Order: sequence, then structure tokens, then C-alpha cells
Amino acid sequence: MPEDPQFLQLVERVGRFYLTDKAMKGAQKTIEIAIAAGDVGDEERRRYLQAVRRYFTGFEREARGHLRDVDKRLEHVNQVQFNLTAERGVAVRRIEATQEVLRELDRWPER
Repeated sequence: MPEDPQFLQLVERVGRFYLTDKAMKGAQKTIEIAIAAGDVGDEERRRYLQAVRRYFTGFEREARGHLRDVDKRLEHVNQVQFNLTAERGVAVRRIEATQEVLRELDRWPER
């Protein structure tokens, strides 16, 4: 019986990932061999789908954790940038104020 095109598409899509997990690599190889042999039964399909779900659930959880970390770091960087911009504004105003005083002093002869 020919394999479901959507299932084949899923297997191909998963196969494009760089899989480092030993169990997922094994499940991918097993299903690819079974597909090539035209011998994918319900049990093989079920085991493969479970392995994919287990792997990608963990993978997603890890990616979401990483995203939260990056977002926190970006928030910190944005806060630092905001603070430095405000600090710069204060420094510019101080320079302008001191320059006004110095210009005013130039009008007065020193004794």
C-alpha cells in the first residue's frame, strides 16, 4: 500500500533537521529504511510519530527558554541604551550651561 503523502512529507521535513539526539536519529533512519522498502506498518508509523513528538516537544521547550533569555538580555540592553541616552543628554546640557558661563566670563575683564 502506498504511503500517505503527508506522512512522507513529515519524514522528509524532519530529515532536513540536524538531529543530534540518538533516539530521534535512530527513529528517523528506521522509518526511512521502512519507507524505502515499502514496509511501513501502523506500529512503525506510531513509534516514529511518538519519537518526533518527544524530540520536537523538548526542542521547542529549549528554544522557548533560549528566546526568553535573549528577550531578557535585549530588555537589559535597551534599558542600558535608554539610561546612557539620558545620561548623555544631561552631559550635553551641563556642557551647554558651562559654556554659557564661560562666554559670560569672557565679557568681564580680569583684574
